[in-house]
Amino acid sequence: MITNLKTDVLIVGGGTGGTAAAIQAARRGVKTTLVSEFSWLGGMLTAAGVCAPDGNELVAWQTGLWGAFLQALQCKQKGGLDNSWVSLFTYDPRTGAEIFAEWVARLPNLHWISGQIPLEVMRQGNCITGVRFADYSIEAKIAIDGTELGDLIALADVPYRWGWELQSEFNEPSAPVAFNELTQRYPVQSPTWVFILQDYQNFSSRAQGLRPYTNISPSLFKGAWANYGAEKFLNYGRLPGDLFMINWPICGNDYGEGLTRLIESGSSRREFLEEAFCHSQNFAYFIQKELGQRYGLAEDIFPQKEGAFALHPYYRESRRIIGQVTVTEKDILPINNGCVAALPIAEDGRVSAIAIGNYANDHHYPGVEFPLQPKSIRWGGRWTGTPFTIPYGSLVPNSIEGLLVCEKNISVSHIANGSTRLQPVVMNIGQAAGMAAALCIELNCQPHEVPIRQIQEALLTDSVAPSAVIPLYNLVPEHRDRIDWQRYYLDRREDYPLDGNCPCQEMISEAQNCHFYQGIFRSRNHQQYSITLTKTAPQGKKVWSLITTRPEINLQLQNCQDGQLISLWGRCNFSGGWLLALHGFKIHEF
Repeated sequence: MITNLKTDVLIVGGGTGGTAAAIQAARRGVKTTLVSEFSWLGGMLTAAGVCAPDGNELVAWQTGLWGAFLQALQCKQKGGLDNSWVSLFTYDPRTGAEIFAEWVARLPNLHWISGQIPLEVMRQGNCITGVRFADYSIEAKIAIDGTELGDLIALADVPYRWGWELQSEFNEPSAPVAFNELTQRYPVQSPTWVFILQDYQNFSSRAQGLRPYTNISPSLFKGAWANYGAEKFLNYGRLPGDLFMINWPICGNDYGEGLTRLIESGSSRREFLEEAFCHSQNFAYFIQKELGQRYGLAEDIFPQKEGAFALHPYYRESRRIIGQVTVTEKDILPINNGCVAALPIAEDGRVSAIAIGNYANDHHYPGVEFPLQPKSIRWGGRWTGTPFTIPYGSLVPNSIEGLLVCEKNISVSHIANGSTRLQPVVMNIGQAAGMAAALCIELNCQPHEVPIRQIQEALLTDSVAPSAVIPLYNLVPEHRDRIDWQRYYLDRREDYPLDGNCPCQEMISEAQNCHFYQGIFRSRNHQQYSITLTKTAPQGKKVWSLITTRPEINLQLQNCQDGQLISLWGRCNFSGGWLLALHGFKIHEF
């Protein structure tokens, strides 16, 4: 028997973007329904096991729901978030799922239904009016596609892209001139079925002896960590509690055979998923065989029989709508002689940015090195990515009304998707989509009719998780003039600084869970620093790379002279070999 429901905003898919969209729409006060396939919310950040998220590491980019998620993790996660070397933030995926579930439970106007996938889209003329599931038929004024692979847009017959565009289409410098063997074999980036290992140390008898799921060639994973060593390989995704997230791209658990099966039919998708799962099981067997039985599958991490394996793969690419605006590689690369990307401009000449991203353009094709136009820069002693923004028009399809998208299904080129697909930017895209949908209800209009400036203003002034929309390296979320500077550049885009720094007074905040360190500062190359500790050397390690995520300390590091005695408050990360400076940086005279 099918249950009929009515709602204002319907979000289909409980991934990173879908969860954020539902929370934001409900917090705005509209009646919201979220329908997810899985029992965990958060997608990439939880159910897919990518609990070492990439991008938006600098304090200035930790805004909106992404910043709120990090703060919640800091409060809940025993052992802190400084555990791996691939990310400044790693956590037990169960903790992330708990946070999202708690946020949803606090919203009485948000109805969450799990265990359902969309089967049919209902429409009147050119407008979506609802979605049918196996057990529910839900009418909605606005629907949002938050599925991992753009399943709702396919059901609604919304035109979409899948695969590569040639250089001739968008004039992207990294796009191929002609289709070739690479574009044919890997039409989209490869997914990864993540799993969690446990270091059982002296209790190796507790570790399950693994077997290959199928017969595997010994050469399939050979050399996976040859250029890193076993310890660094494991510490790539180290989590608290001697756990390791295995999401390894080099002869690892990326899987890309027959990728188009993901969108051909239900049976072909299940076939691909079974192969990808088996591939990861075999990689787990290979790791244990090479490194010993002390490393076994973790127990009861994910709510399924094979509790060490994520609920679904980490999908890096989806069907992508043809929207009002398409994000291309040129939109994510730095301005000439600048440290920021150009701001997107709407038809009325106003800035159309609604979310911030910054990660390097990262593409995954097993066994293939694909060169891309570089967008990485050094900042605070560490590599980071040039910040860019997502225009609102990329969330709005051209051909249908009543629909927004909020995941990797935005209007973006295959090349640019390598930067826009990352977890923090997708979370902020979801927040913007949820806010836009709520405004559609308030204004009784369609997504393409909502004034973009009204969306931006609502994001900037949100009472729970205010989100920045203009990237400014030195404008931290707690800055008292944060909103004023955001509005200033929204109104005066011609003044947007090439170096990404506004002329604001620096804000210095107290950092929690820090220790005091003192030592000799060393500057090796541009933005490459180290400190030789003279006091409090953790576990006897005296020389550390020195990094920061805070703008005031970044400036002090740039002005510090080689050989000077410094002191600071911060945290050490043994996996990365760095000391993260967070507060109280001081230069001493000898």
